[in-house]
Amino acid sequence: MMIEESAVGVEPRAQKALSDSPVAALRELRVESIDEGSLLISGSVGTFYHKQLAQEVVRAVAAGMDVVNSVTVRHHTGDE
Repeated sequence: MMIEESAVGVEPRAQKALSDSPVAALRELRVESIDEGSLLISGSVGTFYHKQLAQEVVRAVAAGMDVVNSVTVRHHTGDE
């Protein structure tokens, strides 16, 4: 029998998974519970790849929960 956890209980583990990531861009992102079965990822990264990677890291911890990815991708101006 599997006991379902609430998003509030999983939130700290999801945040730690991002904070402990070897990918520096993911360490600045935030995770918060938005209801019993949903987690929200927020912040900004430099690439769409990092946005997707953040979602997969959180999804691995938040089995069965909805993961709402509101991470924004910073657009480069080309002046760099």
